[in-house]
Amino acid sequence: MLNNLDKIPQNIFAKMIEIVIGKEKITWYQTINWKQEIARFQSIDMVYPFYYTSVNYHGIEKGYLNPIAAITYDTITPFATLPSERWLRQCLLKTITLKPEKILDLGCGTGTTTIDLKKTFPEALVMGLDLSPYMLVIADKKSQKSKQEILWKQGLAEATEMPDFSFDLIIISLLFHEMPQATSQKVIQESLRLLKPQGQLIILDANQSRLRHLKWLTQLFREPYSATYAQGNVIQWLEKVGFLDIKAKAMGGIYQITSAYKPE
Repeated sequence: MLNNLDKIPQNIFAKMIEIVIGKEKITWYQTINWKQEIARFQSIDMVYPFYYTSVNYHGIEKGYLNPIAAITYDTITPFATLPSERWLRQCLLKTITLKPEKILDLGCGTGTTTIDLKKTFPEALVMGLDLSPYMLVIADKKSQKSKQEILWKQGLAEATEMPDFSFDLIIISLLFHEMPQATSQKVIQESLRLLKPQGQLIILDANQSRLRHLKWLTQLFREPYSATYAQGNVIQWLEKVGFLDIKAKAMGGIYQITSAYKPE
């Protein structure tokens, strides 16, 4: 049955989305001039990597380069982050040991964690970086609604093109299971470069050793890279590039929060 999910006709899939999200909210999203809105974030020289364009994330055609992904993300994510998405994100915030002045949320998506970071550290400069301009449109609208001033930027998490030693704190939330292992390791290397000495990196994602035994779950949510992510080891990736004081804590059913620090 799971193998037949990709065969659901688009009109039926659209109706399912309407039921889950609500017709009123869908109507509001339809008022967005997507071409105009994404132009505010989309870099004219952006070249999307093959790993990003060659798969349909969550069964959505063109994946995150489709407004449907941005529209549905905040509604679908709680179903995949049991026991509670809110609880997991609060646990992430409680892992922070610094009083950061500059914070980067890598792969920020629709900005839920980014906004929480700004609320927690109102004096800090907070930036959310994501590859999808559609996700950034929704993130920006959410931050405006909550009256939080956040810098939203399109870019590659593995090659941000930002200066060395730019941030005190970097957050990577629910990103690594959506990219190849080699790319995830490049993101960790990039995080080390971007952090100031003694800066903190926090990763929230699936616990790899648990996820290995849940192939049906990755099929259910149509995750193209989760199976390969599960074969890796985030702690070893961090050790390999030189992070110190690495601590990982299993959270909820299948999740894990990992904290590490850049050497002095």
